[in-house]
Amino acid sequence: MLLLLLLLLLLLLLLLLLLLLLLLLLLLLLLLLLLLLLLLLLLLLLPLLLLLLLLLLLLLLLLLLLLLLLLLLLVLLLLVLLLPPPPPPPTTTTTHHHHHHHHHPTTTSTSSLLLLLLPLLLLYLLPYYYYYYDYYYHY
Repeated sequence: MLLLLLLLLLLLLLLLLLLLLLLLLLLLLLLLLLLLLLLLLLLLLLPLLLLLLLLLLLLLLLLLLLLLLLLLLLVLLLLVLLLPPPPPPPTTTTTHHHHHHHHHPTTTSTSSLLLLLLPLLLLYLLPYYYYYYDYYYHY
């Protein structure tokens, strides 16, 4: 019961945080709109100031994006903390699993090695390819 209550409280806190964020976003949007209006006014007056304001707007947008990213990260962290840990694997077929695991790393390592070697091979063969290409085009 206590755990449930705690979870509920956490969820409520999360919701409150989200609401606050939404409010902040709305305020920022309003500010942006005001800035845009100012920009429109200045468009008739000075292009230089307009450029400066545009830069400011861009900075604001970047800050907004950063804030959103941070919030997303926080929410993800909270979710990870809230979610129960994954259940442990069944310990009935331990010997069987061990056999399989011995083979797996070797295959993965070989495949990775092959993947690494492929570009090298291509690089090695490229000059030849060009050479033949040239040869055929000339004669």
